Amino acid sequence: MSTTDELSWFKSSYSGSEGDNCIEVALSPQEVHIRDSKDMEIRPFAVTPAAWSAFTAHAANSSLD
Repeated sequence: MSTTDELSWFKSSYSGSEGDNCIEVALSPQEVHIRDSKDMEIRPFAVTPAAWSAFTAHAANSSLD
């Protein structure tokens, strides 16, 4: 597993466009790492790519309601 310092972080397309609700993600072969870009003191967490896909699919469908 990579340390979070070695990962290439990017702002999630699911973050708000106002810049106030931002998460960043970083991809590795086994995990998707997630962190709060506004509070770097909080430790990032990781989920499987399948879990991330399910979450983003649900988020995309929920925004249509």
